[in-house]
Amino acid sequence: MINFTPGPSQLYFTVADHLKQALRDQVLSLSHRSKDFEKISIEATSGLRALLNIPETHSIVFTSSATEVWERSIQNLVADNCFHFVNGAFSKRYHEIATQLKKQAKAYEVKEGEGFTELSKIPTDTELIAVTHNETSTGVCWSVDKIHALKDAFPKALLVVDAVSSLPYPAFDFNKVDSVFFSVQKAFGLPAGLGVWIVNEACLAKAEALQSKGFVTGTYHNLPTLHSFAKKNQTPETPNVLGIYLLSKVTGDFLRRGITTLRKETEYKAALLYNALQNHSQAEVFVKDANWQSKTVIVANTGSQTKSISEALMAKGLYPGDGYGKAKETQLRFANFPAHSKEQYELLVDTLALI
Repeated sequence: MINFTPGPSQLYFTVADHLKQALRDQVLSLSHRSKDFEKISIEATSGLRALLNIPETHSIVFTSSATEVWERSIQNLVADNCFHFVNGAFSKRYHEIATQLKKQAKAYEVKEGEGFTELSKIPTDTELIAVTHNETSTGVCWSVDKIHALKDAFPKALLVVDAVSSLPYPAFDFNKVDSVFFSVQKAFGLPAGLGVWIVNEACLAKAEALQSKGFVTGTYHNLPTLHSFAKKNQTPETPNVLGIYLLSKVTGDFLRRGITTLRKETEYKAALLYNALQNHSQAEVFVKDANWQSKTVIVANTGSQTKSISEALMAKGLYPGDGYGKAKETQLRFANFPAHSKEQYELLVDTLALI
């Protein structure tokens, strides 16, 4: 079985061996206050810094998921107002959480499958700009240059990027983004249950300022507390130790393959599938503007043929993801992560051509 669901997705091929080693080394019963855990934490964070070119000015903290970071980022980085780019279910949910937390959360919303044309809509007094880099529900993805341009245009606002279903593919300039976060069960090819939140000094200063003014920024998982423990290579409470261990190992595997290789392979596989969909008689690419097409989550309109195409693929051991929400029965989604080899993608497009 090859799992093309956008998350949880295909496990990276080395995970099974790393799990066996974790059992041999009794990682699953390690104390999170032990030196052994601190070594695991150091390996995970230093690996991420090397892989993604994260500077020392940015702190790396662990949460239960990226979904948690939606809430924590609003609590810790917004006193009154924030601005959200919304073009699908997950960017919409991030905005909804901000409104539930009683913030003045404005949104620039476009139709699903579309990108944004008016990037100057952001009010000048906005404290936080929320960007969902890769909308997992629709396969719409921002170019990194457009995200960096937001910081140039609105330097006083904190720019927070949800990169749940795109990292490690995008090459962010961390001097142009204040915070990035992701979960490990998508492009890192790991079991679910761990979020990674990357924040710079401006984010930490904002959280501390809000705390000093009496804002509720969370309990164990407020940003200053997470950061203070991260400096000791620890966490406030018992974390997903196994998840952090596996992240450290798979990040090391990625480094040995090389981030340039991973990115080129991602682009090659995406080009294969987009070309196959453009030439298919029963399917078509959902995101029409090539400038906004995701390389890591590719969405196809399959209409009334959705079930038959899905069943034909599954008969060959290729499991696509369902469409999201109201598009469940009319679309298919295909993850394109490092866990998916070039050979698996070639098999996918060859099989699609016969349907």
